[in-house]
Amino acid sequence: MKALILGIVIIAAAVCAVLPAGLGWWGDVLAFLRGALPVLAALIGLIAVFIGIADIKDRVEAKKEEKETPT
Repeated sequence: MKALILGIVIIAAAVCAVLPAGLGWWGDVLAFLRGALPVLAALIGLIAVFIGIADIKDRVEAKKEEKETPT
């Protein structure tokens, strides 16, 4: 319950920080997002490549096991 209340308070503080009537940090938030988006996209792409490689290795291993087991 404490964590829920704390989370709501933090979200409310963040919303107030970006509003023009509050701290007016909206421009800074947008600048951060513009800078972070390419980095985040590169990391997601890298993870996707690793998952694809692991999937290919699993398929090759499954075919090897299928050939080795007599039916």
